[in-house]
Amino acid sequence: MNFACANCGITMNFYESGNVILHNNKVLPSPIERAKKINDYTFVFPYNSQEALQETLSMNIEMLEKQEWKCSLSLTEIPGEFSPVSEFINRIKKRELVEIIQNGQFKSHLQPIINLKDFRLYGYESLLRSSNPDNQINPATLFETASVTGFHSMLDQKARQSAIESRKGQIQTGIKSFINFLPSTIYNPEFCLRHTFNIVNKYGVNPNDLVFEVVETEKIEDINHLKSVLEVYQREGMKVALDDVGSGFSTIEMLTLLQPDYVKIDRSYINHCDSNEENQQFLERVLKISKELGIYVLAEGIEREEELTYCKNIGVDFAQGYYIGKPSQMAEKPLLHTLLV
Repeated sequence: MNFACANCGITMNFYESGNVILHNNKVLPSPIERAKKINDYTFVFPYNSQEALQETLSMNIEMLEKQEWKCSLSLTEIPGEFSPVSEFINRIKKRELVEIIQNGQFKSHLQPIINLKDFRLYGYESLLRSSNPDNQINPATLFETASVTGFHSMLDQKARQSAIESRKGQIQTGIKSFINFLPSTIYNPEFCLRHTFNIVNKYGVNPNDLVFEVVETEKIEDINHLKSVLEVYQREGMKVALDDVGSGFSTIEMLTLLQPDYVKIDRSYINHCDSNEENQQFLERVLKISKELGIYVLAEGIEREEELTYCKNIGVDFAQGYYIGKPSQMAEKPLLHTLLV
């Protein structure tokens, strides 16, 4: 069964020459002078290069957006999938990045996470990277492009799939995978997450080894929706985490409401926590509430031995950061030779 919804399954074919088809639900005159009328709601105009297409649309963008036109590219006068004009133009401008997203030309790099009780490997965070070593693209750039082109649901779904696939032949059962996700791309968790659960089953991954964490850049406006997403993951036997607690929406007050399995402390509170009293007070507060609720605490961004030692001594459960291990294409072990001395 195909579980791709309209948001995850959108496509955009780029033609070097062809036709742009404009459609509106209202009866309006053509917003572009040389466009040919197909019917009261639809017009078409030809283009002979991507540059000419972009120039024509940019010259008329104010009217196109004001009147809420939708656009489609086609080799004929039969339209493909329509999209809002702002998304459509951004897709033309960012064609290279859109094609990377559509074709899934990326992979997961893995950063080790350790248990602070014994410094043993506990899991890996999966971090999105370009699959082309000669064209490394900042993941933030990919997600920003996805957001303005309407491909954010597709990218988020494919990133989750890449993270699950990266376990094959590298990560043994019992070692966790921490996987970022964007709650706003999951419109109906019962339906939208079916694809992810199918991938889990396909690769025979133990659901208990997967931890889905709310990505740090996400702005949450609907807490109830987020709660429903987390509950669906947990119902399927997977774990959930709040990322960057102390930054943005992930305030301590959310812990009681959302009941995650893990909280990841924002790196700004880990930085020099061995000497910064404000950071120490914050960490103590998070630990107190988390222990009362049965939530594990993970410290992100550890770059110094002193930070690692302090977090261990106050009872932080898990840790990751460059001092422990950098993201790598292969599932490398943490620097145990240093940490176990």
